[in-house]
Amino acid sequence: MPKLKTKSSAKKRFKITSKGKVVMAQANKRHGMIKRSNSQIRKQRGTTIMSKQDSKIVKSYMPYSLRG
Repeated sequence: MPKLKTKSSAKKRFKITSKGKVVMAQANKRHGMIKRSNSQIRKQRGTTIMSKQDSKIVKSYMPYSLRG
């Protein structure tokens, strides 16, 4: 059985926590900040936990992640 390759785009964008959840950057932060309210900009700082359905797909992209 050949080894599986990790998708390079996934390893750059996502991290897996010790509980097996996928951490990602907040969405909608690339441009157009002047249109958004200050409270929305504050809430979108840092990272967030991905939904369970999407994290299942991302974990399939990273077969050898230690936690997952």
